[in-house]
Amino acid sequence: MSSRRTGSTKRLPSTGSLPLLADRFNRPLRDLRISVTDRCNFRCVYCMPKEIFGRDYAFLDRDELLTFEEITRLAAVAATHGVHKIRLTGGEPLLRRGIEDLIAQLAALRTPEGDPLDIALTTNGSALAVKAEALKAAGLRRVTVSIDSLDDALFQRMNDVRFPVARVLDGIDAAHAAGLAPIRLNMVVKRGVNDTEIVEMARRFKGTPYTLRFIEYMDVGNSNGWSLDEVIPSAEVIARIDKIFPLEPVGAAVAGETAKRWRYRDGEGEIGVISSVTNAFCGTCNRARISTEGQLFTCLFASEGSDLRSLLRGGASDDELAAAMASIWGQRADRYSEIRAGLTPELRAQRKRIEMSYIGG
Repeated sequence: MSSRRTGSTKRLPSTGSLPLLADRFNRPLRDLRISVTDRCNFRCVYCMPKEIFGRDYAFLDRDELLTFEEITRLAAVAATHGVHKIRLTGGEPLLRRGIEDLIAQLAALRTPEGDPLDIALTTNGSALAVKAEALKAAGLRRVTVSIDSLDDALFQRMNDVRFPVARVLDGIDAAHAAGLAPIRLNMVVKRGVNDTEIVEMARRFKGTPYTLRFIEYMDVGNSNGWSLDEVIPSAEVIARIDKIFPLEPVGAAVAGETAKRWRYRDGEGEIGVISSVTNAFCGTCNRARISTEGQLFTCLFASEGSDLRSLLRGGASDDELAAAMASIWGQRADRYSEIRAGLTPELRAQRKRIEMSYIGG
């Protein structure tokens, strides 16, 4: 369903010290995703292909990254505007030294109502077996792990660094043992690459504590060579699984949820599909993203962000940071996934988009 533009910036009723924000389509800001590093130890073909992000690629210097204190301050300001969930992303966030310290700082924050923020993290799972207990102890509540195949040879081809899938599976089990919950598993499905794994992935995680989600291959950034022909529509994913393991739809658990939920009719858990290409959810999108160096982006497919780091390091007060966030979100009119189908391949190719490794997923 298309977003409906209100024609003016609005603010929703306040539940705390500041009004909740609404953009030009009256979408609230509830979810903040923060990239803590632009580095990753994988070179997945749909995100950081090795031919672009090779040995000589210039990543950001450490002093260009937001400090943990700067990240925590932005999260605290965002919470006063109604943000209740913080998701740490990358690159690969577990590569950021001392990430547990940041999680502890964020876990100490409260909403204006006095509730703790929902702190989550998305990871490729490579270091999860080692870090799961420390992450939980620091205050992490839940984790999402990317896993695109169970076939080890295929998994290693997709991560392009010969990392074995068994170590990711060990990390998932370690996260469960540490008490992180829920644990969600994300599979990006690319036609002709790993779509033969759809049913096997469902089979492997059916009846487990984990929720598997299938993500349509998206045109994030300009380096992954995206083609519509390589997209497996979510409807096809559901049909393939339903033929073997009958499914039925489930309603959304929370407003603005990206995944459409389906449960197994035999009661053995559920799956989700994220359909940014074939069934855009721009109309309910309530997410903003802060890049590794403090740029605030109002869409995953944005062309540019707004510089918050300069405000932080220039002596801006919390009120000034809050006003800046309010202004940026109030002007938001993004709905790229809704208009994508109307763009020619040439126009899509010409459109500059920020790389996922920089902005976070």
